[in-house]
Amino acid sequence: MTDKDTTDKITLDWKRILFILLGLGLFFFIYFSPPWKDAVDPLGKAFPLSKEGKASIALFMLAGTWWVFEVIPIGLTSIAIGVFQAIFAIRTAKDAFRDFMDPSVMFIFGSMVVGLAFTKTGLTRRLAYKMLEIVGERTDLILLGSCLITGGLALFMAHTAVAATVFPILMLIYSLYGEEDKPTRFGKALFIGMAYSAGAGSVISMLGSARAPAAAGMFKEFTGGEIGFFELAKYMFPVGMIMVLFVWVVLMIFLKPEKKAIAGLKEQVKRLSSDLGPMKGEEKFVILCVIGVVITMSLQSFVPALKVLDRSAIMLVSTLLFFIFGVLTIDELEGIPWNIILLFSGAMSIGFCLWQTGAAQWMAIKWLALFKEAHWAVFVLSIAFFVLVMTNFIMNVAAIAISLPVALVTARYLHVAPEVVLYASLATAGMPFLLLIGAAPNAIAYASGQFTPGEFFKYGIVPSVLLMIILAIAMFTIWPLLGMPIVTR
Repeated sequence: MTDKDTTDKITLDWKRILFILLGLGLFFFIYFSPPWKDAVDPLGKAFPLSKEGKASIALFMLAGTWWVFEVIPIGLTSIAIGVFQAIFAIRTAKDAFRDFMDPSVMFIFGSMVVGLAFTKTGLTRRLAYKMLEIVGERTDLILLGSCLITGGLALFMAHTAVAATVFPILMLIYSLYGEEDKPTRFGKALFIGMAYSAGAGSVISMLGSARAPAAAGMFKEFTGGEIGFFELAKYMFPVGMIMVLFVWVVLMIFLKPEKKAIAGLKEQVKRLSSDLGPMKGEEKFVILCVIGVVITMSLQSFVPALKVLDRSAIMLVSTLLFFIFGVLTIDELEGIPWNIILLFSGAMSIGFCLWQTGAAQWMAIKWLALFKEAHWAVFVLSIAFFVLVMTNFIMNVAAIAISLPVALVTARYLHVAPEVVLYASLATAGMPFLLLIGAAPNAIAYASGQFTPGEFFKYGIVPSVLLMIILAIAMFTIWPLLGMPIVTR
């Protein structure tokens, strides 16, 4: 064999092939398995699992395996979700691929365009330099500052928009670290911390995501009780802010930056900041557009006439304005990370697939039935844990919609106050620390190229465990002290 033949020989990636086959093996094993037993709720009602429902669970396992180990680009795994649904008659191709353009996906697209506008106009640099002037040269404080700013912004605007806005700022900060674009512990901590903090901050306010208003609506329907804007903040602020600080501590332990400080950063930032000059008209226009979007979405919680407006449509108004007034051009549009958009398209498709085939409800009832005779705290934590697992695979609103109705019915049976079930579920729904598809900030952070899906999963285990511990502490101490009812007898 010649040297050329040796060079041209294809090298097989056996690890990648193994996980491709593992995903396919899980799919076909579940798909061709005999019918599974009915799920029975605490009131004795049986919920059979249809053939399509079982097949959607099979697809759920395949997608999860391929996403975690990134056997093919994450966007292409999403395409596979649509293809498998159509080929194996789980849902029609029309239903499977319609979800790829769900309003939630368009909201993520609009959020990314906001990030592009910040970068194009120079607002990214201006904000990054201002942040660095405050936190200084120490990398631990830079990391803490990025976590606090991300978590704080998520109190006032959707966490997807926050991540899209903060991402280019962190990219610029990382460029000053002096390691170019190659992955480092500091880079991993910076962007994973952004994703985790966006989720932790978003649980505090009705403005952080769509999940809280949706859950409040379901809570009223099932219990007749109201969850107010400030009531939510009162109970969730301790949990969210403690988690933001814990995220920073965990990252400093497992991803301690290689450098204690970025030498000469203060002088460099001062010089770069002065080079920017006064704020330009384009920058002011972008700020006004974003403020307008945030205010409109904020007022939806208070002004009934605005509730009919879809959040994605409000977000996309800013996209239209940026292009109408020439802030962005087609060149910037082509720079959108479509792999990330496809990732969320697939996440929406598998989420709706599990919901429409009844598989999600079947799984929720099966899981909660295991704890119907348990202590109230074990029951509530089991609900929170189920939501935590589900929200890493499907949209958090869907995870709440799947589990909350069943949980509230079971709570009455165990004499557990519905409020504690609601808030525990909301906390874990907002913090999917394991999979990229769990929340848009996770996927946006992945676009940095600093970490792999497997690394994201690994570093998310400890924060997920800490979240469950903090919830247990909140249930026994913090929430009762703040006036939340826990048990009804």
